[in-house]
Amino acid sequence: MPKPYSYDLRQKVINAIVLDGMTKTEAAQVFKISRNTINLWLQRQAQTGDYQPKPTRPQRINAKITDWDEFSQFAQMHGDKTQAQMAQLWSPQISPRTISRGLKKIGWSRKKSLMATENEIRPNVPFLCSN
Repeated sequence: MPKPYSYDLRQKVINAIVLDGMTKTEAAQVFKISRNTINLWLQRQAQTGDYQPKPTRPQRINAKITDWDEFSQFAQMHGDKTQAQMAQLWSPQISPRTISRGLKKIGWSRKKSLMATENEIRPNVPFLCSN
């Protein structure tokens, strides 16, 4: 997402229009911005009283897991279950993805160890071509 124009530039453009009597078209040419942008700034000023840019980041959602010691004990007790089963057991109800993020945060890995099979155990010798 592109960065919004600075508040300083917005002030200069609005002051040029309101105080100096410059038209919107002239201001758009002088400051090299779109006339539509100036209209949007003026509309925002009329609605809210200021022409600050809208916040670009979504507001942070509070974490569903707050007691990490309790979650660590929960993970030790229910470590043999899948993340979906762990999510159903946790109160209040949370998603399996939240369980995954929580396990990662406390340093748990959900990877399973590979069992040695006959196909995997091979000597580390170079392949010989017969000519």
